[in-house]
Amino acid sequence: MALHEAGTPTVRSQDDLLHLQETIRRESEFLPALVAELRKHIVGQQAMIERLLIGLLCGGHVLLEGVPGLAKTLTIRTLADAINLSFHRLQFTPDLLPADIIGTLIYNQKDGNFTPKKGPIFANLILADEINRAPAKVQSALLESMQERQVTIGEATYPLPSPFMVMATQNPIEQEGTYPLPEAQVDRFMLKVLIHYPSREEERRILDLMTEGEPPRVEPVVQPETLLRARRAVEAIYVDEKIKNYIVSLVMATRDPEAAGVPISAYLQFGASPRATIFLARAARAHAFLCRRGHVIPDDVKMIGPDVLRHRLIVSYEAEAEGRTTDDLIRTLFDHVEVP
Repeated sequence: MALHEAGTPTVRSQDDLLHLQETIRRESEFLPALVAELRKHIVGQQAMIERLLIGLLCGGHVLLEGVPGLAKTLTIRTLADAINLSFHRLQFTPDLLPADIIGTLIYNQKDGNFTPKKGPIFANLILADEINRAPAKVQSALLESMQERQVTIGEATYPLPSPFMVMATQNPIEQEGTYPLPEAQVDRFMLKVLIHYPSREEERRILDLMTEGEPPRVEPVVQPETLLRARRAVEAIYVDEKIKNYIVSLVMATRDPEAAGVPISAYLQFGASPRATIFLARAARAHAFLCRRGHVIPDDVKMIGPDVLRHRLIVSYEAEAEGRTTDDLIRTLFDHVEVP
């Protein structure tokens, strides 16, 4: 296996592919135990669990949107406990201050100096509950943490622990007392996942789990070091040139649909940013890892594409008037862009 100057692995032979496949199979051995532990506490919500794992494997942040009571907080807390990671839940409110998240300087009367008191942002997994309830100053403080993996308190900058991931939730049906998230911050989220109601069978299983005795305890079945090794393995997964061109074609088609032959130009005001291209490739690699495969196929891109693109497309007034959502446009996009 050779390396480009930038360090990106490129497979040149069948032996390289076989060696890479064996590496991915070995580094992904922890997945069945982790998923089984999550399944003891979480009923259904397969897509949410997969997307949270993809975010962890890529070091990306995840925005969850769904009505209350769909196990968003429970899933994130269970995931943190199962991987033995530190976890903090931040309840966002309109009166929240940046210091409540990142920390502040406290005057020490004994020696006459200011000492830093680190805030709850210093944890591996952060749940930003109802993130759109916080004002702009709090959003900007969180933005540095998400993008730079560091926090500035006073004149000093402190690195955040690794791994670090923000999982934010939004309630789509309640808008009173909320602040729209800045586009710059929304773009920092790798994935936006829509959480739906459970099926009838899942609802019955939830009833049995939560009303018949104590729910089972969460046991740590994976160590953070295993997760960090898995991240390095994900970065090595092979992406063929045709797949890369397919990803670029998808993103470019959101900016100039007419040139790509996709009939959505009247419904799009702005297309996806270059972050969409980067995150789509990374997420496709992570999806291949979850499938315990050493190479990316078009189905990986198709499966994860809507979650990468839905919060990066700005629809026009025509789309709103006709009731067309970003997911509708994304389906049309994937139907018309040629698959390699």
